[in-house]
Parts: sequence; C-alpha cells; structure tokens
Amino acid sequence: MANFSRRDFLKSGLAATALAGAGCIGLKAARQSATDMVTLGDSGVKVTRLAFGTGTFSGQVQRELGQQDFTSLVRYAYDRGIRFFETAESYDDMHRMLGIALKGIPRDSYQLMTKVTTSPGVDPMQKIDELRKQANTDYFDICLLHYQHYANWPTASLRWQDGISEAQHKKIVLGRGASVHGLPALRQVPGENWLQIAMIRMNHKGVRMDAENYATNGLGNVPEVVDYVGKSRQKGMGVISMKLAGEGQFTNREDRQKAMKFAFRHAHVDSVTVGYKSKQEVDEAIENVNMALA
Repeated sequence: MANFSRRDFLKSGLAATALAGAGCIGLKAARQSATDMVTLGDSGVKVTRLAFGTGTFSGQVQRELGQQDFTSLVRYAYDRGIRFFETAESYDDMHRMLGIALKGIPRDSYQLMTKVTTSPGVDPMQKIDELRKQANTDYFDICLLHYQHYANWPTASLRWQDGISEAQHKKIVLGRGASVHGLPALRQVPGENWLQIAMIRMNHKGVRMDAENYATNGLGNVPEVVDYVGKSRQKGMGVISMKLAGEGQFTNREDRQKAMKFAFRHAHVDSVTVGYKSKQEVDEAIENVNMALA
C-alpha cells in the first residue's frame, strides 16, 4: 500500500476543491446572456442577442412616448447592455428620433439596422443616404429589404439588391438581407445567395407568423417556419426574429418567456428584436432572454 500522509491527503483535497472551483468558473464564464455579442452567420456583423425595436404598430407606440421619454428609454437600454437598435423607413419619423436618442454615444459601440421599402421609381442609394442623414449616422450595420411578401421577391427586388450591394461596397452598409412575411416569400430565403441576414417572424404559438397568406389573421405554420430558419442557417445566413410577443397579443409574461425560449432553444435564431415602451419592459425582455439561454 502506498505511503499516503495526512498532509498529502489535505493537499489532494485542496487540489480537488480548486479544480472544482475552476470548473464552476468555467461554467459561469460560458453562460450566455441577452447582451452577448453574436455574429450573424457569415456576414461578419456582430450584434447583441436582444435588439431594441422601434416598430411597435409601425412605430406608433415609440413615437407617442415623445422624444424626451424615447431618448431616456434608448439610453436606459444601452446602459443595460442592449447595443443593437433597429428601425425602418415605414416607421414614420423613427430614424430621426433614434438618431437624436443615440447622439453623443460612440458610433462603434452600437449596431444600427434599417429596413428599406422597395418602392418602384425610387433610387436605392438616394434613399439609403436620406435615411443615414435622418438617423445621423455615417453607415448602417445592416440594411434589409423590408416586408418581402410575394414568392417572386428575389427577382422583383433586384434593383434594390444592387443598390444595397453598392452601398455595401462603399461601406455605408455592412450587412445585407431581407425581412420576409408569408410562407411563399419565406420558402425563397434559403436559396438566395445574395442574402446574408434574414428577418423571420417567430413565436411558439404561431401568432402573427407566416402562413400561405402573408396577411392572414390566423395562426402561422410554426414547424415550417422553424424548418426554413434551419435551412437558412445551414446556408450561412444570420437569423433575426421578430413578433416574439405576438405583436402585443401575449399579455401574460409566461407566453413571452415561452416565446423567447422557443426562439433560442428550438428555432436556434441568432438574435431577436422587441419593441418597448417602458424601462420595465426592457428589464423583462433581458430577463426573459437570459432565462431562455440558461
């Protein structure tokens, strides 16, 4: 039998304790959170897992806060670690309000996403420059084709794709993609090599999610949407999800928690966006994402 002294025993016990402690530290270090920076697929664009959305009922909720309260809310979210802010051309006045709210914050410390309406007869570069001016920014981290809802959108939007690609070449847009509504539009996403980022509606109940009719008031086809999220990610796309609160229909927190858990654990999206009207809603969203990732 080996000679094993009490001193050796104590040393080995301390070593085991130290190793166990190191393991705990490693687990804590690996814990994921809402404010982690994640890379959106192969785009190279990094954003926080949780975004600040400005499009609740096309921005009505955020506009009605007024500039002072909206700025206070944006700054609160930034201080809590949310560094990804998104808006759209169709959210009347929100580029301007967001630009004011973020004024003075180092531009390289947050990410800004815009969504452009693919209107005929509009020059894409001119529109992007107009939105940059409104948002008081030299560049957008992400520019999406907004509200693509027909199966032929990949060909119908070619002029806008070229415009965004030109803006990307000039480095006034860093990542490009599309926001889609309806299954006919969504089914085209995995096969589109132009796309780097896809914005897809997502929650566990299918409320305001994609169905055959993009404008349906009924429930969407959750399994098919999740399947296309997976196919898009396999092609190297980053996926950002919206409608996590069912466009305001999830009035109890349990459903909002389940939606976050579903998005991250089941659909495996990269990032989600939520619209806020209060600091309490910001806090809750952060907690809900953290719980989903735990």
